[in-house]
Amino acid sequence: MSDYRRYRVPGGTYFFTVNLLERRLDKLVRHIDVLRDAVRVTKRERPFHIDAWVVLPDHMHCVWTLPPGDDDFSNRWKAIKIRFVQKIPTTERRSTTRIARGERGIWQRRFWEHAIRDDRDYANHVDYCHWNPMKHGLVQRVANWPYSSFHRYVRQGLLTND
Repeated sequence: MSDYRRYRVPGGTYFFTVNLLERRLDKLVRHIDVLRDAVRVTKRERPFHIDAWVVLPDHMHCVWTLPPGDDDFSNRWKAIKIRFVQKIPTTERRSTTRIARGERGIWQRRFWEHAIRDDRDYANHVDYCHWNPMKHGLVQRVANWPYSSFHRYVRQGLLTND
């Protein structure tokens, strides 16, 4: 039994890391349209602002801001994960425990979150999202990774392409 408690700030801004169960797979980018749809539907039902997001083959990082008075990021992630797995083929290996629980073997059960503390913390985590494809050697330039909010920042004039 764990004492783990999530730090919740109603209306707060959070950085998240969400991983596939089997790292080194490419399900997230291979099924990017399914993931985008899962996020879009969840966001419509339970609003949140996407400050930054990057999707890599086997994990993703993002920064969200929740509405005032709302601290329920867990159920938003649950909804996104469920919607995603409902739309992709069942090809993954599953443990007997997951089979018994009727669970797919796509996602790690937990995710990592960090409550953003101040403007510097915010900027560092947004930058981390955008630089992550380079960190993992997926591209030579941040602008070359297509699954990133970096491109929105460039369109809005907040960042340059280089």
